[in-house]
Amino acid sequence: MTPIRVLLADDQALLRSAFRVLVDSEPDMHVVGEAADGAQAVALARSTRADVVLMDIRMPGTDGLAATRTISADPDLAGVRIVMLTTFEVDEYVVQSLRAGASGFLGKGAEPDELLNAIRVAAAGEALLSPVATKGLIATFLAQDGSTDGGPDATVYGERLSALTGREREVLVLVAGGHSNDQIAERLVVSPLTVKTHVNRAMAKLGARDRAQLVVIAYESGLVRPRVE
Repeated sequence: MTPIRVLLADDQALLRSAFRVLVDSEPDMHVVGEAADGAQAVALARSTRADVVLMDIRMPGTDGLAATRTISADPDLAGVRIVMLTTFEVDEYVVQSLRAGASGFLGKGAEPDELLNAIRVAAAGEALLSPVATKGLIATFLAQDGSTDGGPDATVYGERLSALTGREREVLVLVAGGHSNDQIAERLVVSPLTVKTHVNRAMAKLGARDRAQLVVIAYESGLVRPRVE
C-alpha cells in the first residue's frame, strides 16, 4: 500500500516539527513537505502531490482559508484533501473552510491518535467533522451566515437536487445529520455498501468533493433545516 502523502501548513515551526515526528512514525503515511503560510502550502500541494494537507486556519500573509479555496478550485489538485487545524473548534471560519473545500477540521488540542485518524479519514474521502462541533456548528453558522461570501443561494443546488433519487435524498439528509454509513444502513435496513453507493452517486450529481461538502450542500440548499436546540 502506498503511504499517505501529508503536507503540513502551520506558521509555528515547533508545531510542524511535532506533527512531522508523529506522522513519520506511522508506516502508512509520511510528510512530504512543510509550509509556513498559505502561499507555500498551495505551491507545495502542487509540487509534492500531497494526499492530505493539515492546514492551519490562521497564518500570516495568505491564510489557510484562502489557500484552501485556491487548492480546491484547481482541477489538477482535485485529489488533495484538506483538514483545517484550529485552536478553537467552535470557530467562525470552520464552515467557511468547509464551503471552500476542506474535508473537515480538527482542534489543535486533539490527541495524537485523533490527528492520525483524521489523516486516514480524509485520505479515504470521508468527512472529518468532530463530534464536538458537527451538527450544531454547521447549522448555526449556515443559518446566521448564509449570505456571506462563499455561501451560494439555495437555487444554485435546486436543479442538481432534483436529479437525486428519493433514496439518495434520504441518505443525504442522514449524512447531514452526522450519521455514519453503518448507522444509515441500520436505519434504512440496507447494507453499508449500498449506502456508500448512494453517497457516491449523490456526490457526483451535486458536484461535491467529499462527504463534508454534502453536509454543507444539504444545509445551504435548504434540504435540511437548522434546528435550534
